[in-house]
Amino acid sequence: MHIFAVANQKGGVGKTTTSVNLAAALAASGQRTLLVDLDPQGNATMGCGIEKRGLTSSVYQVLLQLASMDQARVQSPSGKFDVLPANRDLAGAEVELVDLESREMRLKTALAAHKEDYDFVLIDCPPSLSMLTLNGLCAAHGVIIPMQCEYYALEGLSDLVNTIKKVHAHLNRDLKIIGLLRVMYDPRNTLSTQVSAQLEEHFGDKVFKTLVPRNVRLAEAPSYGIPGVLFDKGAKGAQAYMAFAAEMIERVNSWKDS
Repeated sequence: MHIFAVANQKGGVGKTTTSVNLAAALAASGQRTLLVDLDPQGNATMGCGIEKRGLTSSVYQVLLQLASMDQARVQSPSGKFDVLPANRDLAGAEVELVDLESREMRLKTALAAHKEDYDFVLIDCPPSLSMLTLNGLCAAHGVIIPMQCEYYALEGLSDLVNTIKKVHAHLNRDLKIIGLLRVMYDPRNTLSTQVSAQLEEHFGDKVFKTLVPRNVRLAEAPSYGIPGVLFDKGAKGAQAYMAFAAEMIERVNSWKDS
């Protein structure tokens, strides 16, 4: 089971879009996949077609050990992958986890009991360095960083890299940056191409080859509760995420071979 946190401390950079569509694309490629929604907004949950208001158990109960993974996980109606869903209850977990034992390791412990169930686990982290994000980073083997090719994104990236280094040093020796995914990419924009080139120069093969373009169909899909890769398979954004899933599978297989 390979566990990846999809994280970026900057908001609005496509973390949830990436998490939902990569999960759906991996499942469509035959991979047993679990998506963990760690954001109290529950957008990934809704984007998978799951009604967050009607949940009896969620990731909140799992983190507080009030429910098991078996009780909380549900299958996406449109995609063949499981979801550990979230709703507003999760906002309270920040305060409640503070005084609990092994507070950073709650998600890792829950997932460890299901290591034979999945090939890939994706964790959609909230846009802040919170106790929830820390749980995601402590559970993960690696971090996927979605980012736009713009100046402010570069500024935020250095903060995130430093955070990952600290978590690696003190809490999770397995944690590493798997790669940077360029999203909402517009090749007509000179700044986009310049920032993209800078990323490739600085991070080398840590930058995924896949470029996810700005795409209206990807933006429309969540309102229907269907991942973009299933909503319109012919859309450029959908095809990009399918290519990204193939690239992820290839990377994981290369680790097994080495």
